[in-house]
Parts: sequence; structure tokens; C-alpha cells
Amino acid sequence: MFSNKEKFKEFFLQRLEMTCGKSFGESTKRDHYFTIGNMIREYVSTGWINTNERYRMAKEKQVYYLSIEFLLGRLLHHNLLNLGLEDVVREGLKDLGIDLNELEEIEADAGLGNGGLGRLAACFMDSLASLNFPGHGCGIRYKHGLFEQKIVDGYQVELPEQWLRHGHVWEVRRADLAIEVPFWGSVENREENGQLVFRHVGTETITAVPYDMPIVGFKTETVNTLRLWNAEASPYPIHKDILKYKRDTESVSEFLYPDDTHDEGKILRLKQQYFLVSASVRSIIRSYKKQYDTLQHFHEHVCIHINDTHPVLAIPELMRVLIDEEGMGWDEAWHITVNTISYTNHTTLSEALEKWPVRIFQPLLPRIYMIIHEINERYCQQLWDLYPGEWDHIESMAIIAHNEVRMAHLALVGSFSVNGVAALHTEILKKREMKSFYQIFPEKFNNKTNGITHRRWLLKANPLLSKLISEGIGDEWIQRPEKLLELNKFTEDTSYLEQLYQIKQQNKERLAKRILEQNGIVVDASSIFDIHVKRLHAYKRQLLNILHVMYLYNQLKEDSSFHMHPRTFIFGAKASPGYYYAKKIIKLINTVAEKVNKDDRTNEKLKVIFLENYRVSLAEEIFPGADISEQISTASKEASGTGNMKFMMNGALTVGTLDGANVEMMERVGEDNLFIFGLTADQVLNYNQHGGYNSRDYYHHDKRIRQAMDQLINGFFPDSDAEFEPIFDSLLSENDQYFVLRDFDSYVNIQKEAGATYENRKQWQKMSLKNIAASGYFSSDRTIREYAEDIWRIKAE
Repeated sequence: MFSNKEKFKEFFLQRLEMTCGKSFGESTKRDHYFTIGNMIREYVSTGWINTNERYRMAKEKQVYYLSIEFLLGRLLHHNLLNLGLEDVVREGLKDLGIDLNELEEIEADAGLGNGGLGRLAACFMDSLASLNFPGHGCGIRYKHGLFEQKIVDGYQVELPEQWLRHGHVWEVRRADLAIEVPFWGSVENREENGQLVFRHVGTETITAVPYDMPIVGFKTETVNTLRLWNAEASPYPIHKDILKYKRDTESVSEFLYPDDTHDEGKILRLKQQYFLVSASVRSIIRSYKKQYDTLQHFHEHVCIHINDTHPVLAIPELMRVLIDEEGMGWDEAWHITVNTISYTNHTTLSEALEKWPVRIFQPLLPRIYMIIHEINERYCQQLWDLYPGEWDHIESMAIIAHNEVRMAHLALVGSFSVNGVAALHTEILKKREMKSFYQIFPEKFNNKTNGITHRRWLLKANPLLSKLISEGIGDEWIQRPEKLLELNKFTEDTSYLEQLYQIKQQNKERLAKRILEQNGIVVDASSIFDIHVKRLHAYKRQLLNILHVMYLYNQLKEDSSFHMHPRTFIFGAKASPGYYYAKKIIKLINTVAEKVNKDDRTNEKLKVIFLENYRVSLAEEIFPGADISEQISTASKEASGTGNMKFMMNGALTVGTLDGANVEMMERVGEDNLFIFGLTADQVLNYNQHGGYNSRDYYHHDKRIRQAMDQLINGFFPDSDAEFEPIFDSLLSENDQYFVLRDFDSYVNIQKEAGATYENRKQWQKMSLKNIAASGYFSSDRTIREYAEDIWRIKAE
């Protein structure tokens, strides 16, 4: 059907009439989108079936990647690119008067993630398939995802994300493979044939129905599977209030990250996590048993990878299945489990290392709690043998302590591999956050620096730049991104650098058009596009950025000799619904924007834009149009970052701290080709350990800081009243936890240096090209090869 555009057009028109029951003349763009989507899914179905059959016959080891998030973005254009069908489809549709770009706009972003964690999982799925590795994803099919963000009077307002309103063309419902997941109830035990047997009784069950999506590799025959579980009412519920049961059941796959500031939210989040792992583990075992008679060698054929702490219950769930359903003894089940599970840690923030109150955990998951309790008892006995009498030390390392279940500790004990996601992050884990565990299990710890799929973030998102790259070095870089290093031969080529500049300007014009459409604000594409887009969190320091903007505004108003190249500061971020402080920062950014953008004395030099509802499809327009990439987290707090890599790959220059993967980016591109400022990780850790930082000193001794901070509370912003007092207090009364004021002067100076450098066009383009050339290392292809070889031990088919 795709052999040439004439065949395609013929088949497209036939399918349109068959699918929609209307003639082409009566059809809508949505009809066109669903028709082409169905055609592509059917086109890959043969490869999908063949891939699964190939894996079954080869009996090679497979990996299952469990993640609470998969931030996929749109798939129409992406799948066409990977299948090598874009040109045929684009030309065929054009003949019919249909614009492929307009069809892509109809597709909703799959609302299955929040930020870097979910986007990393999506990039990994792409690389696994593109490199022909047997690897699949398991997640939850959230009806409303995180939320759709609206900005109303400067405030974030959350609305249900309606990405499934019109159905999802890429998924296949597999009701025949549904699994019943139990909650609540009690555990009975009895002796059978000399062995203690446990039964979970009186449960409330939820039906997990899988929806499978094909993950298409780039110009390969491999089509892997992303299985997303939908929570549905059990066909035979034992429940007095059926309507309440149905509501409670469906809520499990309704929203990503429900607010857990209260017990009801905690229960729902814990339900989600067990729902994901129970359905996934049992589905994996069911598939395995179709090939093998016994599970004794399960760990030799299957690796289950848990992406952060959310899926850690895979450990006790695998134990439960092996003991309760397969009749294994504890030691055999534990050997298989520990050698099956691998774990990626994504944070150094203690609050992000999940802990669940026993009073909630035990009633909801009674059998799982029993197993974790037994794991903890045996583990603490080992600790006692190592540290006899050191109760405090043992307590600090226990899985259950202070009436809490510590999920990160369970992950460390119950897995064979623990990896960080950047060299600095892994060293911090080993030397500080998980030092005690590293001393016992040094062989488990390793580093796998994150990566991004260059096929989406460069080839798809930036076709103009991709074309220029291929004209310069050929197109082998698409499958071997390390080849981008060959671009360094053009760093003194004035013509090539000028073409690079013109492409950036075209991408900035496209982004400026989006800003006009979305915000109604005209921005100058010749200004520096200084962009800060990522999840809103205090440690990511969007606050430092906006305080710097306030400083610039004050300088422009008060000092007629002050020079700066015109700058457009662009923000995009969602704050978690229950994160009060982060929402205040969003309000501050929008309040500053309102004042700055309306001031005729300064707005030719300075504009501030907040792009609402930051998501993958919007990011694909933002990254190619960026001049400056803001990566300014407090050193030691960002595990890796992946936005930094996407900006780098698209030729933006980093203004950043030596945090996360920024360190390795600097090592690859050279410190002269980015703008580094601020405290180092060691300095931050030293302050945290020994004290010595007083934010009031910076407030009193730096008039720039004092002026900007006072403007938060002195009526400088009309109608703000006490709106920003919590921000003011966090910086002074709470001693500025993330060292915003400590790094302010350094940040101002490096931003001044970046602005001055930008005015030397050739120098800037030379630095930009060096960043693009060095970015190939940060492809997720490299990362996945390292996982495959060092952790999962899987082979390309």
C-alpha cells in the first residue's frame, strides 16, 4: 500500500470510505488522520507479529522496562520517519490536497508522563527497537495523564487532559490477556505437604486490561511492544456499593501522580504502583511459561528493569508469584528475584525516595507487606552480622523502620544492579546518599549517563538542521550519531556557519509565530531566545532566572548607559497540583512578564514569555529555536537532565551549573563552548553538611538582590498584595535552601558574558556547531547499548 504514491492514494481513499463510511469529499481532517494512522498500524502489524515470533523462537533474553511514565508525544510523523515512508505519504496526501503537517496537529500528545523520567523511557523504547534489542515497556494507560495546564490571571489551573477523547489510533486492546489485581483482604496460611502455604482472601479486585502499542524501530524490521494497563471493574465484584467500587477502580488509571498530601491520595498512588507491577510481572511470567516448563531459570531469560522507585513493588510481587503460585521455597525465589530485577535511581532528593506508612501499606497489600517484612528481617540479620550492636546504623539501612516502608532501600536490596544516570550523580549516590549500601554492595553500583533519541529531537524536530548536517557529513549519523563529531571540520567554514545561523533564524521565526498564536505577543526573532523549559521545582531554580530578569528590567529602567542585546526569556513548566511553592513561582514569572512586556521603555530590549501546557509536541518547536539553554539547577540536585542534551543537539549554548550531565557535556565540548557558573556539587554538599551559609548576608550586601527581593513584597507589582511573601520568606527566613542568592552574582556575570559572546556572530555559530558535533555521545542509542551489555545482558536480534 506504500510502494509508491499512486498505490498509497488508491489505498488511502479505499480505507477512508471503509473506515469512516463517507466519501472523500465529505470527510474531515480528523477522518484523514485516523485513516492514515490505521493504515500505518496495520502496515507494521506483520513486523510486530514477526518480531514477537522471532523472540519466541530464538529464546534469547528479553528486558521489560517498568515505568510509571512514558512521555511519548505524537507518533504519526515519528512512525513515518522510522518506517522510511514520510516522502511517499507526504507527496500522496499533497496530491489529494492534504497537508501532512496539519494531520500531525490533530494528534493529541499521549498524556502518559510529566517530565524527564517519562521522556527518557520513551527515548529508550525508540532506541531498543532501532538497535534490534528485545525490549518492551510496561506502564499505565492514564485516561487524563498528568493534567492540561492553563494560565489564568498568571496562575496555573489544572484541567483534565483529554488525549483519549477521540480514541487512540496506535493502540490495540487485548481484553483476552486481562489480569485480576487484588487489594485489601487478609492472608490465611496453612500447611500442605510439610510446606507453609499462603492465600490472600476477601480481596477487592481490579481488572488490568492491556492496551498494546507497536514501537517501531528506525528502518529495521523490529517492532517491540509498549503495554499499557487500563484499570477496569472486575466482572464479578464482591462489593456492596457497586458505583463506588467502579469509581474507585477507574481512578487507578485516571490521573498520573494524584495528590498524595492526604491518605486518600497516598492509597491511590500505592494502588497505581502495585496495579502496574502486579499486572506486568504476571503478564511477563505468563508469556515466559508458554516457552519454558519451569521458572527455575527465569532470571537467565528475563530482566525486569524498574525506572525509579515507583515500580519497586515488582520485587515482592515476583517473590509472591514464585512462592505462592509456583510453590518455590524462599531461598530459590529470592535468588531468581534478585537476579531478575535491575534498578535506576533518578534523584538525590530524599523526599523523592518514596516511603509509605505501614498503617496504609499493610491493610492495602497484606501479602506483599508480609513478604517485604520477611525480606527486611533477613536483611537486617545480615546487617547485624556485619555491624553487631550498631542499632542506629542498622535502623538507618532497614527497609522497614519508623513505621514506614522505604522503597529505595527495597530496590537496593532486591536488585542485582543499581545505576545512576550521570557520572556526578552516581558518585554522589556512592559517596553520600547511598554510601552505606555501596559499602555492602559495591558490585551492584554503576553509571549509565542518560541519552535522548536524536531521531526525534534532531531528525524530526529540526529537519532544516538535519539536512545541513547530511549535506556536510552524509546521513550515516542518523544511525551512528557519534558521526556528528565530523562536523568539527566546518568550525572555520564561514559559509557553513552562516547557513547554520540562517537555519536557527528560521526556527526562531517558527517559534515566534507559535508565541504570537498562543500568547498574543510579538517577539523579535533577532533577540536572544533564552529558554528555560522543564518541570517546575525549587531546585531547578526558575526563581533564579526570573530574579535575574527583574534585575535586567531594573537596570534598563534606571541606567541609561546599561547595554544588553535584546533578549526574549521563554519559560515552560508544569507544577505538581499540590506543590504550592512551585505554583507561586509560575505566578511570579507571569506577573513579571505582564509588567515587562507592557513597558514601552524596555520591551524592545526585554520580553518574558510563559508558554502554557509544556509538552513533547511544543518542545519539538522550542528546542530548535533556542539560543541559550538554561540548566541552572543547584549543583548536586539534578541527577542528569535530558533537556540539556536536546538543546545541545539543536545548537543552543548552555548556561548552567556543574550539575548532572552538564559536567559530561562540558567534558565533551570543552569548557570554552558553554557558560558555567555557580557553586560546585562539593561546595553545596559542604554547606549542607557543615553549614556556613547565611542568605541574609547576600540580601543586605548586594543591592541588586535586595531591590529585586523587596519588589516581591513592596507593591512594585500592582494588586499582588502578599502574593509573593512565601518566596521572599523562603529566601530569607528559611535561608534559601537551593542557594539562589549565593549564585546570583555569578549568574548575572555569566549571563552578561553570554550576551556579549552572542554579538560575535561567527564565534557564537562556531560554539553552536561544536555543541552539535559533541551531542552524538548523548544519544539514547549509546545509553541503551551500555544497558544492554553491562546490565541486561541482552543481544541484538
